[in-house]
Amino acid sequence: MTISIDTNQRPAMPAPFYQLLTQELINTNPKDANAITLYFRDPDYSPQRGGFHPVEVRLEKQVDHWRLVYVTDFAFHGHDSPELIKDIDICFNSKQVYSSIGGWINHDEGADLIELFSDNFTSYHHMNVYQVQIALG
Repeated sequence: MTISIDTNQRPAMPAPFYQLLTQELINTNPKDANAITLYFRDPDYSPQRGGFHPVEVRLEKQVDHWRLVYVTDFAFHGHDSPELIKDIDICFNSKQVYSSIGGWINHDEGADLIELFSDNFTSYHHMNVYQVQIALG
């Protein structure tokens, strides 16, 4: 089943990002679901060893398509007691981009960060570093 995702949302995401989501959802049948959450995890990621940041993507059903709600990249921060926190958060409801370094950032910086994030994320995905789980809600 092909899931139709609204690609005209703001902030804009690059086409390869949507292609990756479509590929991951090709065998998902969300017939009775109103939400889909995709979890991309590097099983070896830890504060001690490093690795690839976990990424979470949430979609919600609209009338005849699905729309992104958020894309969040998590990372360990802190030295003595590292905590997994939002490193990058792309919020499609507020149309804003958050960075743990800069807080909520302006449109141009947000577009640059999205491009960098998406390039890295799709490259890591192609390297098969993630285990992907899909939850229907």
